[in-house]
Amino acid sequence: MSGEAVTTTDDGDTAQQKRPQFGTRFLTNPENVFQHNAWDNVSWDDDKLAEAQKKVEANSSQVLEPDMQDKYENEADQFWNGFYSQHQNRFFKDRHWLFTEFPELATSVNTQHAPEVKGDQSLPESGAACQIGEAVRTINQVSIGHNRCEDSNLETKTEHGAQISQLDSTATDPGQSAIDGLSKDESGSEVRAESFGIPGDWEYPGQWAKTRMLEVGCGVGNTVFPILQTNNDPDVFVYCCDFSDVAINLVKEHADYTPRRCHAFVFDITDETTPLPFPDNSLDIVILIFVLSAVHPDKMQSSVNRLARCLKPGGLILLRDYGRYDMAQLRFKTGRCLSEHFYVRGDGTRVYFFTQDELRDLFTKAGLEEEQNMVDRRLQVNRGRQLTMYRVWIQCKYRKPVAES
Repeated sequence: MSGEAVTTTDDGDTAQQKRPQFGTRFLTNPENVFQHNAWDNVSWDDDKLAEAQKKVEANSSQVLEPDMQDKYENEADQFWNGFYSQHQNRFFKDRHWLFTEFPELATSVNTQHAPEVKGDQSLPESGAACQIGEAVRTINQVSIGHNRCEDSNLETKTEHGAQISQLDSTATDPGQSAIDGLSKDESGSEVRAESFGIPGDWEYPGQWAKTRMLEVGCGVGNTVFPILQTNNDPDVFVYCCDFSDVAINLVKEHADYTPRRCHAFVFDITDETTPLPFPDNSLDIVILIFVLSAVHPDKMQSSVNRLARCLKPGGLILLRDYGRYDMAQLRFKTGRCLSEHFYVRGDGTRVYFFTQDELRDLFTKAGLEEEQNMVDRRLQVNRGRQLTMYRVWIQCKYRKPVAES
């Protein structure tokens, strides 16, 4: 990405931890193309566009049979489990560049507003001491795994095995000590926060936090852990979910994972029946980094709609994903196309390549207002092999309107 990047993956992650915001390095003389590893806002002439369109027409000429398409849809979690089982935490580098592109993720440090701990109640972190503001409190031993959400089978259960319905979606101020309406199990009985492994009066993980973020498709934590490392504010809480239980287990095994500041769970964004561990109108930021492209196009709108409901009024969705005619799309061979601009990789994982208008339609139909929708058209260079690679990514910010008083 930057001139010093040395390891580049399919979504452009690199080993470099710092880089300038895109759009700051321009190639004015083609003879200088190999002076840096990347150039920003590279213009495509008509010939370059026609060449890309021709390649897409060729690799889309043969569409996979319906039974194979069903296989990749119905077994998508298995393919992602295979991906993370093979690569573990070695494939992607930590995305420190996110704080350049999305400064909203680096909140100001605030030590004045810690959650009040009453009596022998404690924040949900087992056997540790944490600093809250200037005070150091000893955190009581809490068994997180016994009563918590059962991520492995995407069901939320009490310790007696009763399935919990979704938390009350009408709560508009979940930062208070309680929300209106408790979760209920199948018998209609109220289920308190203890069933989620949360002690005391808290109704859901992270309820005490002033700022709540959710990353969808978190993988092994290459976005989550840089956020937690950058924000030492105890009032920042990060939820992270992924389709793959292998990925979530790797997140939980990370040395920096602590239930006091983060809650990782298995979740299929396309499954509208699966409850989330927080109510609607409770999130400040939702992060979608190269994840919406892995969703079947027919399920994208409902997925975005649900995420929009999770946002507080004024909350923000941050997205970065593949753009139309990105190098990755042009490299697909015939026989890998599922539908128009939607492909399956050799490992069984899938990817869609967006236009700006398609993303605009998805988010505005969900009731969000556009703050940013831009193409990052970049020329990456392998100076050792004298190769050029044209990358196309789209970066967006969409905000939930603040309700009129």
